[in-house]
Amino acid sequence: MLRFMPVGDSMTIGSAGEHTWRYRMWQHLRDTYGGPFALVGPRETLYDKAMEAPSSYEYADPDFPRAHLAGWGEGWQHMAPLIADAVRAHRADVLLVSLGLIDLGFYTNAGQTAENVRAFVAEARTANPRVRIVVLPVIPNVRATNDAPFAAQVTRFNELLAKAVADLDEPRSPLLLASPPPAYAIDLDTYDGTHPNASGEHKIAAAFADAMHQAWDLGEPYTAV
Repeated sequence: MLRFMPVGDSMTIGSAGEHTWRYRMWQHLRDTYGGPFALVGPRETLYDKAMEAPSSYEYADPDFPRAHLAGWGEGWQHMAPLIADAVRAHRADVLLVSLGLIDLGFYTNAGQTAENVRAFVAEARTANPRVRIVVLPVIPNVRATNDAPFAAQVTRFNELLAKAVADLDEPRSPLLLASPPPAYAIDLDTYDGTHPNASGEHKIAAAFADAMHQAWDLGEPYTAV
């Protein structure tokens, strides 16, 4: 059994009524991965915007393993202290991580965020020295189109993220940087300039799936269901 743990912010937890890219990834793995697998993690809910709390189970299609470690408004600095216990408790083999936008927007600059990436990886490996980690670069949102300093922080962080991945990659615990989703457009692939709509969900899932296939020969290239 190969256990995948999605880790992320509001783009990963999703909100009431959505499928989420986690669902798209599960569909892809179900159809292309030639062995038993599960999505694991300590949380299952979506974010309920009306209640302003992660309390909703109103998935567009709830019939899939909904477990994850994602939170609305949570970033690298929030997940680094949680990841060891989550990996240990749920015996995660592969972490699919999409974090950073919320950090840069509200909490830490590019350099500080990169240090939290390194702390996250170290903590995950204390729980499973052979854990595999796929990291998605920050996808610029609508704020980056009209806030030049913020856009510069996004660019700088993605550079530091690539360096951290290169520095920390090791044979027994591979660390893989996924390519940004090709042709991802905030006016076509999000519903509010940040959060993915259906096409955005497919593109994020594809970024993870294609990276794992190319680097580890895991599954097949992504084809939207």
